[in-house]
Amino acid sequence: MPVRLLVLADTHLPKRAKRLPDVVLAALADTDGVIHAGDWVDEATLDLLLAHSPLVIGVAGNNDGAELHARLPEVATATIDGVRLAVVHETGPATGRERRMEDRFPDTDVLVFGHSHIPWDSTAPRGLRLLNPGSPTDRRRQPSCTYGVLTLDSGSTTWELQTVRPSVL
Repeated sequence: MPVRLLVLADTHLPKRAKRLPDVVLAALADTDGVIHAGDWVDEATLDLLLAHSPLVIGVAGNNDGAELHARLPEVATATIDGVRLAVVHETGPATGRERRMEDRFPDTDVLVFGHSHIPWDSTAPRGLRLLNPGSPTDRRRQPSCTYGVLTLDSGSTTWELQTVRPSVL
């Protein structure tokens, strides 16, 4: 049976928004778990996700304080339904990202990252898939806020980037 994961990064709560958008909370109720690639900023978001999801895989980001760094690793890994996942906050410059991350995570199928607030979906030469969901609360220079849904099914992956309408923030 497929496993659907809500994928978030750079929520920056409560600085960029007071709370997660309703569409993200609705997606949370319709998924089997959550991946968060850092820059939570507040512990309340982590606690909310832990209270409402049976699975939370998260990492600390550069804007997260000591409390979140004490609770979250810099790198998280998991194997779910035959897919080897890794989660980090930063991957460095876009130029050369695929090759650098393939070298850093040689035994990984999918790497989820954040930091840039820019949605990203690419595949490195040896097959590593790199995904960034953007941010559901801080679009920066992007046309809209975004998050992702990653479906894992017997070793295969499907990625859906979702848009958060500005009126719902």
